[in-house]
Amino acid sequence: MSLELQIILPGMLACLLLTGFLSYLGLHVLAREVIFVDIALAQIAALGTAVASWRGVEPHTPESWVWSLGFTFGGAALFALTRGVRKQVPQEAFIGITYAVAAATAIMIAHYHPHGDEAIKEILVGSLLTVTVREVGVTAAIFAVLAVVHVVFRRRFLSMSFEHARDDDSARAMLWDLLFYATFGVVITSSVQMAGVLLVFSFLIVPAVFSALFTKRLPVRLAMAWVLGAVVSVIGLWGSFKLDLPTGATVVVTFGVALLLGAVARLALPRAGVLPSSGA
Repeated sequence: MSLELQIILPGMLACLLLTGFLSYLGLHVLAREVIFVDIALAQIAALGTAVASWRGVEPHTPESWVWSLGFTFGGAALFALTRGVRKQVPQEAFIGITYAVAAATAIMIAHYHPHGDEAIKEILVGSLLTVTVREVGVTAAIFAVLAVVHVVFRRRFLSMSFEHARDDDSARAMLWDLLFYATFGVVITSSVQMAGVLLVFSFLIVPAVFSALFTKRLPVRLAMAWVLGAVVSVIGLWGSFKLDLPTGATVVVTFGVALLLGAVARLALPRAGVLPSSGA
């Protein structure tokens, strides 16, 4: 194995792992029309990390992760509770407000941190090239447990996201939402520790949007999202290493370019007679 591959291999494994779960969750987020719930929860998780660091807890430690998870569970509970007032105020409004407040609070805390600027930068774009194989392994174990939860309750989660059940404002529906957002929060907390807020948002939304451009069939969309996320993230990671560019920012931009090319292709394919204008 070459030295270059040894350096970036943990980051590549992290990208593949994040693609696997976040692309799946992205389909739910897109269907629920709560696009910014990910970036809001990611910012809340980052706020928990910032508070822990301010209190002297070292980053990337189990204690820091617990702090971050605690804050994220609070955000998950808030988003589940706002389900009942969606008829008066769109849920996206609460999500946007939560993101803004969490981000502003993190900036205020960073003001009292000795390395505040560096802390804010890591919160936003992470540091994939410094991820270790052990971190990827621990995160993979956490994701495996959550995957079991989503397999067991897949019919209920799919119904809540893609069918009429999402309009159910009963207490039972709220509890199912709470379970969904709680598992979502654990994924986000673990992901932000490795990749940062902006990159986690890209992993979640861009593959889901890209696949939605071409098909309405859920299994096909999931497969397309997985392939796109894996290929694009690895290309972005490799490019950042070779060109000596900020890793997280480079991967985010690569996702943006891929989505732009996908949109152009989607517009061109109906004219070429490959796809109908309304999608497959």
